[in-house]
Amino acid sequence: MIEQRRAKRFDLRLPVEVVRKSFQPVSSVGETKNLSAGGVLFAASLRIELGEPIEYIITFPSHSSNGGGVSLRCLGKVVRVEANGGSTEKDAVIVAATLERYEFVRRQS
Repeated sequence: MIEQRRAKRFDLRLPVEVVRKSFQPVSSVGETKNLSAGGVLFAASLRIELGEPIEYIITFPSHSSNGGGVSLRCLGKVVRVEANGGSTEKDAVIVAATLERYEFVRRQS
């Protein structure tokens, strides 16, 4: 099977925090599996529905001596949910979400 994706995927394991979904405020932390210009695949412990709007923050490691870093705040939509995708956490799910809007946010040192 030949895979034809619109954007190249990068296997990156980065901290991700889901900070809002639909109209019910939630917060859950997890880890990305891969990223592309069009979306993200991550594992986290949360209840989420297919098609649901989602806001998530991906934290990039800091390499500066002052400790400040950059996070990527993203808005998108859930396009796939897999229960317990092989994670050690029993409530973890694998979520694929689009990346429709984003902004870079500087973290305080």
